[in-house]
Order: sequence, then C-alpha cells, then structure tokens
Amino acid sequence: MATSTTVRSKNASSSATTTTERPPRRPARSGFSRFLKNLLIVLLIIAASVGATLYYSWQQGGISFFAAPKAAGAEPDAEVEKTVAAPAAPVVSAKPIFTSLEPFTVTVSDGQRSRILYTALTLRVEDEETRLLLGEFMPVVRDRVLKILSAQHPFHVQTPQGREELVNALTLVLNAPYEPSQVKPRIANVLFTAFVVQ
Repeated sequence: MATSTTVRSKNASSSATTTTERPPRRPARSGFSRFLKNLLIVLLIIAASVGATLYYSWQQGGISFFAAPKAAGAEPDAEVEKTVAAPAAPVVSAKPIFTSLEPFTVTVSDGQRSRILYTALTLRVEDEETRLLLGEFMPVVRDRVLKILSAQHPFHVQTPQGREELVNALTLVLNAPYEPSQVKPRIANVLFTAFVVQ
C-alpha cells in the first residue's frame, strides 16, 4: 500500500503542476534591438540640436542658405568696391598702450579752507607715436594736468560725477596739439591709479 500511496501522491503533484501552469513568458528583447532603439534616440537628439543651431545662426545672419555662389568672371559687389575705395583707418594696437605720469599733489580750495589733492594718472594711448610724443612733451603735459587739478572744488571732485567731469576735462586738454609741432596726440582714456583728498 505504501507504493500505491506514493504513486498517487506523485500523480496528484503532477496533475497540480499541469493545472497551475504559468502563462507563457514574453520573449526577452535581444541586446541588439535595445542598442538600435538607443542609437535612434541619440541620433534624433543630435539632429534636433544641429537643426536648432543652424536655425538660430540663420536668424542671426551668420549663415546664408540662399546666397548664390559667384561665378569666376562675375563683377564684384558694390559693397566690396566701397570697402576697397574707403581710406584705411589708422591701425590701432591690439594690446593697450599705457603711459604713467608721476603723481600730482595740488592744493584745492573750497573758498573757506584749503585741502590737498593727491592723484596718480595713467593715460591709455591709441598708438606708439602718441606715447613717444607725450614723453617728449612731459613738462607741458604735467603743466596742463596741474592747471586742471588745481581748479577743482574739493567736495565736487570726490563725487562720481565730479571725477567723470575731471576725466573729460583732462582728456580734452591733453588731446590738444602741442606747440611747436602742432601734432595732436591720440589719448583714448585717462585713468586714476590713486586719488586722495585730505
């Protein structure tokens, strides 16, 4: 009997497994199809990025899609002729050219009491010839600067507007021609490297 019970239990377990079968599994995606899908997504992103860049450049005027190529014997454009015929502008140095002046100490007055103005200036010039010219005429340069500085009001010159007016006055007086050469220097900017009112 023991054998028949064992056989029944085996039959019962085999029939239980057949009745509770799991649904069939979906076939697993292959690695190659997943790779192709990812590659397609990357290519779409790249294409969209390139398209957006080209569109933006075209809108900014950087790329011209509709410009016809010029033939070898075609006449030059009027714009090209204008640029050729225009006189060449003076060449400005790519690197800035600075020339420093020795510090100035002047007495300024507000009408009631005198104060001391100490300032150091650096001039930014547009070419080497101006730097050399200022070196040759340094006594005249210093005299012009001293006259402008000593005419300042001590309280007004401490304000940003007062300093801006002082820069404009110094630029104007230093760009005036120097006697007897009558050569006009080309000073781009006057910069304060020290500025103290006591």
